[in-house]
Parts: sequence; structure tokens; C-alpha cells
Amino acid sequence: MTSDLTDALNEAKRVVETYLELSMIPDPEGAARYLSHGFRMIFTGGRKMEGPADSAAFNAKRYAWVKKKFLRTDAAFDAETGAVHVYNTGYLYGEWPDGTTFQTNRYIDIFTVRDGLITETQVWNDSAEILLDRAGLAEAPL
Repeated sequence: MTSDLTDALNEAKRVVETYLELSMIPDPEGAARYLSHGFRMIFTGGRKMEGPADSAAFNAKRYAWVKKKFLRTDAAFDAETGAVHVYNTGYLYGEWPDGTTFQTNRYIDIFTVRDGLITETQVWNDSAEILLDRAGLAEAPL
């Protein structure tokens, strides 16, 4: 792998991790500095959101508080488009509105980074399955 490509992959990972860290504060305005014009966010359940302020508002309804424990951040160059795809995975931890804590809620966030800015993200996690299980509606035990 060339040094320039390695640098591009590392920079894309840095951009994503910084964005996520600011989003967890939450600092939607700070996080938005890492987004391109025309940014697209597809949140859990296929919800389309405009940016970090929307996801922070959504999370404030679903959780008393929530943070991410990063396990891995991987990046791959897309030679066809020139973009870098970044995959950040780990566990959500926090507290449900009823005060019950959690720490093993798996997530993966998939980003597209172009010219140092995030153009798209897709957010996936186990929250809906956990909530179904807590409500006694899960088809099988977790």
C-alpha cells in the first residue's frame, strides 16, 4: 500500500472517530464541521436524518444517556469513486429511560468519506431488538 493511500485511510478514520466523539458529547455543531454539503444520514430502522442534531434528539428520546465504546475502525479505499469507506464498530453503553443500564448493545456505523468530509453514514445497532426483548416481544431469547 502506498504511503499516500495509507495517509488517506488514516485521515478518514481520524475524521470519523472525531465526528463520533463530538456526537457523543453531544456537540452536534462541532460534529457537523466534519460533514460535506449534501450529507446523508440513514439511522436505525431506515430513518433519514439531516445530521448530528437530529440523531442527538432521537437518542435523547430513546436513552437517558448513551455512549459508544469503539472496538475497531477500519477503512477501505473505493478506487471506482475515490471515496474511503470507514467502518466503526463496538458497543453502545448507557442507560434506558427507566434507569436500567446497558453495555453490550452492538453497533456498526458505516461512513463514506470524500475530500476529508463525511458524505454519508448508516447507523445500525441492537437497540430495537433489546427493547423488543424487554417488552416480551422477542421471537427468541437474546
